[in-house]
Amino acid sequence: MSMHNVSPIRRGRADTTAGTRWHTWCARLAAAVAMVPMSGCTLELLDPKGSVGEQEKHLILIALGVMLLVVIPVIVLTLVFFWRYRETNTAATYSPKWSHSTRIEVVVWTIPVIIVVALAVMIWETTHKLDPYQPIEPVASEKAPIRVEVVALNWKWLFIYPDYHVATVNKLVLPVNTPVEFKITAESLMNAFFIPQLGSMVYAMSGMQTKLHLIANETGTYAGMSSAYSGPGFSDMHFKAHVTSQGDFDKWVKEAQAVPDTLDAPTYVKLEQPGTAAPVGIYANVMPGLFDAVVGKYMGPMDASSQGMRVSGNRAIDDIIAAANCRVDGQLDSRALLAQRPERDAGVQPPAQRALTE
Repeated sequence: MSMHNVSPIRRGRADTTAGTRWHTWCARLAAAVAMVPMSGCTLELLDPKGSVGEQEKHLILIALGVMLLVVIPVIVLTLVFFWRYRETNTAATYSPKWSHSTRIEVVVWTIPVIIVVALAVMIWETTHKLDPYQPIEPVASEKAPIRVEVVALNWKWLFIYPDYHVATVNKLVLPVNTPVEFKITAESLMNAFFIPQLGSMVYAMSGMQTKLHLIANETGTYAGMSSAYSGPGFSDMHFKAHVTSQGDFDKWVKEAQAVPDTLDAPTYVKLEQPGTAAPVGIYANVMPGLFDAVVGKYMGPMDASSQGMRVSGNRAIDDIIAAANCRVDGQLDSRALLAQRPERDAGVQPPAQRALTE
């Protein structure tokens, strides 16, 4: 009677175990199949399209290889020791009172010291060679660099081409095989300007200016981003870097110069307002000195002898501050701005502006 009661339960458990194994096997197979489409994916950092990015890739791989000279032997020797000195291996030497080996000490200290010295020399050399402030060497390109001024807004990117008097939002257009000299700042929150396939990352900070020199050696569209968290709109703070031929770049510049939208102080004040998922925009007739005004507008009026500070009377800075002071509930009061114009043209700082800068 007992056997009849137990047997069905055992069969049921056996069936359940077999079913569990079947589901587990199917789940593993599905996971393996799902990974097949990802087999063609590449890391952007390891797929450089510029001279700077290529050198950084080589540095990463060489440093990784040198460090693996320690990691791999340690893993291998761990498995060897585990097998050789197992309890059942009576042929292994048993030395319970062993405490020191000069040969082992020499190996475990000499090899790491050599690796650290090699990495230090390599990093010292490449740190200077790949300095983001260092212009691209003439060997990489014989063309004159183009200048791009970058302003990190919340949460969008503003690119100003001072030599062409045009600007874009969340879109960067560059000619191939031409050095690019970036000047970078931020309106308020700190961000990090980064195009992984072209090279170095540099921070953007308000009231400060950083520099970056890059070059793209292949045409294409590359992802750009902010790689430093800066608030709720951080995830939308990305852009496309379009690298074109010189002819296509010149054509794009002419088209941008013909757009009706202009970037003056009131337009910038509206643009700088925080917002997410900002659409791509193009502006012509950019106000001269806009980038320097963004960098210096948080500095109070200084004497001309004060280097590094903004000088009182800078028209671009005064226009931006005046436009900012004429906002009502986030909207620009054009009448108040126009009313201040004669006073500012006469060199008198309006009361609202004094309140902001003092």
